[in-house]
Amino acid sequence: MRHLARLADYCSITNMHTKNLAIVWAPNLLRSKQIESACFSGTAAFMEVRIQSVVVEFILNHVDVLFSSKLSSVIRDGAGVCM
Repeated sequence: MRHLARLADYCSITNMHTKNLAIVWAPNLLRSKQIESACFSGTAAFMEVRIQSVVVEFILNHVDVLFSSKLSSVIRDGAGVCM
């Protein structure tokens, strides 16, 4: 994800900003067996891919926070967990 976020830094040259990267990479990063099944209609499959691309775009826009060492240590230590 950090690599894709770095690619977005060059969007002025490549025109591959986070939204474009998310559209291209979301179906591969968030693969859905439901979409691949024959029972999914074209409209439903499009909506699913659209949701996937929004999620990937969010991740790319917040990669520094989501994949920071500080957040990882909080998750690993269980700090901030409400019981």
